[in-house]
Amino acid sequence: MPPNFSVYQNQLLVDHLRTFLQGIEPEALELLCNHLEWVEVPGGSTLISQGEPGESMYITVSGRLRAYVRDADGQQRRVADMGRGQIIGEISLFTDAPRAATVVAVRDSVLVRLTKDMFKHLLASSAQVSIALTRQIIQRLQAGPAPAAMERPVALGLLPISAGVELRAFGDALAQQLSRIGSVRVVDSATVDAELHTPGISHREGADATANRRIAMLLDEIEARHDFVLLLADPEPTPWTRRVSRHCDELLLLADARAEPAVHPIESQCLMRRSPLTEAAEILVLLHPGDTQCPQGTQQWLARRPVADHIHVRPALERDMARLARIQSRTAVGLVLAGGGARGFAHLGVYRALQEQGVEIDCVGGTSIGSVMAAYVASDQPLDRVMANARSAFATNPTGDWSLLPLLSLIKGQRLRRILEQAVHRLVGFPAQIEDLWKNYYCVATNYSKASEQIVRRGSLVKSLLASISIPGALPPVVHEGDLLCDGGTFNNFPVDVMRGMRGVGTVIGVDLNFRKPRRVDLEDVPTNWALLRDRLRPRGQRRYKLPSLASYLMNVTILYSMSRQRQSQQLTDLYFNPPLDRVGMLEWNRFEQIVQQGYAHGNEVLQKLDAAGRQRIAQPQAA
Repeated sequence: MPPNFSVYQNQLLVDHLRTFLQGIEPEALELLCNHLEWVEVPGGSTLISQGEPGESMYITVSGRLRAYVRDADGQQRRVADMGRGQIIGEISLFTDAPRAATVVAVRDSVLVRLTKDMFKHLLASSAQVSIALTRQIIQRLQAGPAPAAMERPVALGLLPISAGVELRAFGDALAQQLSRIGSVRVVDSATVDAELHTPGISHREGADATANRRIAMLLDEIEARHDFVLLLADPEPTPWTRRVSRHCDELLLLADARAEPAVHPIESQCLMRRSPLTEAAEILVLLHPGDTQCPQGTQQWLARRPVADHIHVRPALERDMARLARIQSRTAVGLVLAGGGARGFAHLGVYRALQEQGVEIDCVGGTSIGSVMAAYVASDQPLDRVMANARSAFATNPTGDWSLLPLLSLIKGQRLRRILEQAVHRLVGFPAQIEDLWKNYYCVATNYSKASEQIVRRGSLVKSLLASISIPGALPPVVHEGDLLCDGGTFNNFPVDVMRGMRGVGTVIGVDLNFRKPRRVDLEDVPTNWALLRDRLRPRGQRRYKLPSLASYLMNVTILYSMSRQRQSQQLTDLYFNPPLDRVGMLEWNRFEQIVQQGYAHGNEVLQKLDAAGRQRIAQPQAA
């Protein structure tokens, strides 16, 4: 092993190989290590290029790399991030196919390389290594391409971008929460000076190559020994702050939410001149007092900086810090709520059952009525207040204002808009934007103009809810940036796949409202309009024709395609709920209490049947 690399990195490599080649004998492992070449890749450098011949495979020991694919139209898109322990380009050892992607170092990274010639030599000299390597690579070939991964970051940079941020206290509090998941080290410039026994070395300018090398090796050694490293920047754009911005997997930009959202010198001098292909993701963390009811003005902060995500945190609340830790460690819990008209009240019952079991929801999304109930969850208000708000809001039939001249929709939609506006105002006190919700949120709509699914993550909360819930033909569409949006159930009524792609989510809980059994119609033909009208005038129990109303028919038919994907969506959930609501109509808004209770009973039933593994998936991380 070359002297430039630490014993900790060597041990990390051995651990990665044991995971990759399970059951390999120690002698074979040592032989394989002797055939590997150590490689240092500076941040911004290209490791492999799409289309070039594949001559070797790599294993990441430390650092972070990013894969990009150039499409036929010449557009380059990001497909995956790769942290330590990731295997890169292993298929090239067996095939002569060109590289399928370009891989760039996000920051300074250390890898090992196994060339094709060395691989052939291993096949000839060691049956143990040959079998282990061949088995793993064949399994990967048979499995096909893996979905884009959001690898857990190890080095997190904490950069203050407003005055008044208590960085050390925040770093210690985040470290305490992360310690429930893995080992953590908090590092600032004073730590580096003390470890290297050289006062001021962390603040030397970049021209000092010897100092740079010593600092880089120290940081690599610290990273090799811990699951998480929190690098605390200085309050100003010093050489140490610039190093933090270059060395980390992700950067948390910490700001006092009450301050002016101006661009800080750290952002302008350390972050804005980096290559977009290699820059670490910037996450805006807005800090609020503990008694804040709801964030406001988030849009102004986001409009001034190209961040990948944002998170609202009340540092005084331990559960907010725990939520941030789960998101950063990729162990967050996401909740997905399906569309289904009045059946959606059942979501609140399931949510109550989850809360009583201590399950914390970190991210939430939904479609149609599921988007409305998801907004309640994302508001992070007490459950009793949420229930009272929903009960009051839907005491009035939201689909009862029929249009006398139905040119675009059977229902005017004005009553639904008024109900949503009043509900949002009573809940948070102002016309909130999606970005102002405590928990990261999305809703799904259908873009009629572009014939596509549209994920809505920003903008007016009320308008977004209206777009997601506006059933074509039943409710009027919503105009959004020149396009017509309507109910998202047409494309994706149970958007679990969207949650799977959210940053930080490791566990997905889904509440589906799909029918369990098809309904048989015992008729030879559809009755005439007059026959149907006479039948509707009879008491419900005496009606002969079990047919849906026009509005109910329109609401159901729009989600038929999504319903056909139920099994696929169910497979993407770690915990699946499907309340038995076959006898509940989509427009029975007057059955609020009964539907909520049915959801609550079903939620408890499912949770009580969970085995130990199931409970572990949704449990909050405990101290390691």
